Amino acid sequence: MTEPNEIPSRTNLPAVITHDEASSRVTRAILDFISQIPDSNVHSQRDPEVEARRLANRAAQRAALTAGTLALPPGPLGWLTILPELVSIWKIQAQLVSDIAAAYGKHAELGREQMLWCLFRHTSAQAFRDLVVRLGDRLIFRRVSYGVIERIAKQIGVKVTQRALGEGLSRWMPVIGAIGVGGYAYYDTRQVAATAIAMLKSEIGMADGDEAAEAVTQEVQATRLH
Repeated sequence: MTEPNEIPSRTNLPAVITHDEASSRVTRAILDFISQIPDSNVHSQRDPEVEARRLANRAAQRAALTAGTLALPPGPLGWLTILPELVSIWKIQAQLVSDIAAAYGKHAELGREQMLWCLFRHTSAQAFRDLVVRLGDRLIFRRVSYGVIERIAKQIGVKVTQRALGEGLSRWMPVIGAIGVGGYAYYDTRQVAATAIAMLKSEIGMADGDEAAEAVTQEVQATRLH
């Protein structure tokens, strides 16, 4: 039996769900989540970056409070809050991306590809190699099938699950764990904001796979000529 102040090993952690089951649930949640882009009440701003950073600060504080509160239940009960916590944070972050896009006057340019990029690029940049091409100040998003989006979501799901289950250990120390989880949610939300701002300051384009490849070739040739 584990002593009150002892942190249990991984083998003693409650087998609520397996890692694969957790990853599958996270992947499904990601796919469901990016299917709809939140509306925004924010108007286009003369200085959108200032407004974006104000929105980011407010959203990061909300995310920290939400995550910290959901991380308070100790032991096995705390493990059951992991997916609801993730979804709650994503809702805050997705609204943040939507509001920042509106501040830049580019809300109409937001689609599932752009939302996926903003929310998870900092989590698994490698997962986006088949989705996004950067050409100077331009970001070209490839038009891809649902299957490709699903594959990207699975890669992200694995990364998110590994981190979330790792954080689950801290739920055996509810107060300290809540502070740590809240702090990460704050940092994570600021990362989402930074990705969104960088994207929206760029020229955003959409292209089929062949068109994107051709654009890369043209950019490389132009660079060599200069």
